[in-house]
Amino acid sequence: MSKLVIVGTVAFDAIETPFGKTDKILGGAATYIGLAASQFNADGAIVSVVGGDFPEEYIAMLKNNELDVTGLEVIKEGKTFFWSGKYHNDMNSRDTLATELNVLENFNPKVPENYKDAEVVMLGNLHPLVQLSVIEQMDAPKLIVLDTMNFWMDNALPELKQAIAKVDVITINDEEARQLTGEYSLVVAAQKIMEMGPKYVVIKKGEHGALLFQGEDVFFAPALPLEAVFDPTGAGDTFAGGFTGYLAKTGDYSFENMKNAIIYGSALASFCVEKFGTERLEGLSKKEVHKRLKQFQSLTQFDIALT
Repeated sequence: MSKLVIVGTVAFDAIETPFGKTDKILGGAATYIGLAASQFNADGAIVSVVGGDFPEEYIAMLKNNELDVTGLEVIKEGKTFFWSGKYHNDMNSRDTLATELNVLENFNPKVPENYKDAEVVMLGNLHPLVQLSVIEQMDAPKLIVLDTMNFWMDNALPELKQAIAKVDVITINDEEARQLTGEYSLVVAAQKIMEMGPKYVVIKKGEHGALLFQGEDVFFAPALPLEAVFDPTGAGDTFAGGFTGYLAKTGDYSFENMKNAIIYGSALASFCVEKFGTERLEGLSKKEVHKRLKQFQSLTQFDIALT
């Protein structure tokens, strides 16, 4: 079992979808990543920052899911990062209604001393300089995974490229891969991203699954068809948490094992979207996860007679 350092936001979200709306609820990339990774009993530590308005019950819930929160800084006089968004009917596009950085604006991550030797680092979506700061604090991780978004491509591209050059895996969606490289073909885009530094590229395609690239090798994992998607918020982060949690548990960072990690990540992301916020992940049982993995297996395995 490898130690896992998780860096990202712990936040409040207010969400509106065609299925309803919420007031402020628990959100944030590190929250989703951590809860997903906890399914593998990974020795995970969350590195983030919240304000004095962050409820103790949320911190207790993270602890109950075996997550180390000594790297979660609480600034008593500050307010927690807040994001509000409204999803369109197709659930693939959304409008941001409000973004309040609050304590995140001056976030200076501090990795706990007993996690600086972690083998796996998951850099959730944050300013690239914050991600670079965490990399510099680590001793000699065997696997660094970075998630990012188009906002940083628009506003901090030189710094983002510095961070990308120092990681082993990057996870982005198809739109972001095309923006980062200027290539429409995802195969060509992945090759260009690998030239920037990462050995592996994961391109998320939402309801259309995910692609894993290494060199000339490509693996595709479908997304599980669901009857209803209530809230896609955090699905990508949940995917990343399942992906890194599985790799931290197995300690095998080969392309073949990353195929398994992609399936685990996809399975956990399929739970995330079934309820608002983190609600579905908080009480998720291993029995439920195994049942869903069986569904993935039946979806992707078949015999074919070649003529």
